Amino acid sequence: MNHLGTGSRDASLMASRHSSTADSMTQGRSDDYIFNRDYLDNNRINLQHYLWREIFGYLVHPAIPTSNPHLKIADVGTGTGVWLTDLSDRLPATVQLDGLDISFDALPPRRWLPANVNTIHWNIKTDAPEELLGVYDIVHVRLFAFVLLDEDLPAILVRLAKLLKPGGHLQWDEPDIASFRIEKADPSISTHALSRLLKIAQGQDARFKPTWVSQLPTLFRSAGFHCVQYDVREAKPWVALAMHECNLMVHEVIASKAKDKAFAQELPELLSKVADETRQGAAWAFTRYTVLGTRPHDA
Repeated sequence: MNHLGTGSRDASLMASRHSSTADSMTQGRSDDYIFNRDYLDNNRINLQHYLWREIFGYLVHPAIPTSNPHLKIADVGTGTGVWLTDLSDRLPATVQLDGLDISFDALPPRRWLPANVNTIHWNIKTDAPEELLGVYDIVHVRLFAFVLLDEDLPAILVRLAKLLKPGGHLQWDEPDIASFRIEKADPSISTHALSRLLKIAQGQDARFKPTWVSQLPTLFRSAGFHCVQYDVREAKPWVALAMHECNLMVHEVIASKAKDKAFAQELPELLSKVADETRQGAAWAFTRYTVLGTRPHDA
């Protein structure tokens, strides 16, 4: 992980940073994103952000220093940009906030974003362009559990490390899908529909059964990160229920893309039964992780 100077590449970085919405629409069509980028899914992502903040109580982990008014921060897989726009209200306007993604179809128009929020096209499954290497004090990643396979992680972490300055910090936030369970307000509540929906959905795509999340601390260390820490949280029951109902929207998106047409046909009735079980006091629950690591100064 070689640190490259940044002074000679400011012009090219600025050119890529202010990519237009039109450009993002043409570049974002060939990706294999498992969900949609429509207003329904954008609502799910935005609501999930605020619920996630409620669970953890922070956007940037308190162990990561944010007092420098000239920080450079990247949000990889920025989606709707909600993490960056929320963060922009909490840090000085002199902080550089870059959203990196393969598509910006879900992002607000450029004129509606804070002045210090910028966009740069990058697919996390490819090597980052040279002008991004060694640039950032903080790199943030969240909600890639349904995007990456277990075997993708080692190379992904090496790429993310290369975005950081020596001494820079990586923060990765993720639900551990392998920790899935059904919580019930009363043991007598039926959860047949909830169990069936998850079982069928996971059969549609291997990415719906990731096992790597709980291994992130070990994977960070293997990728060369130092000072690895992790914060593991369970949601309070009322927040878990809100997150559960937020996540139910995922399944309509899955059905619209499902190869199994029988599943798509069964879904409306199954979701109705899931809603009934939810109203009675049953919900999916997951353990959630925030993992931190520092790029070594001698890297």
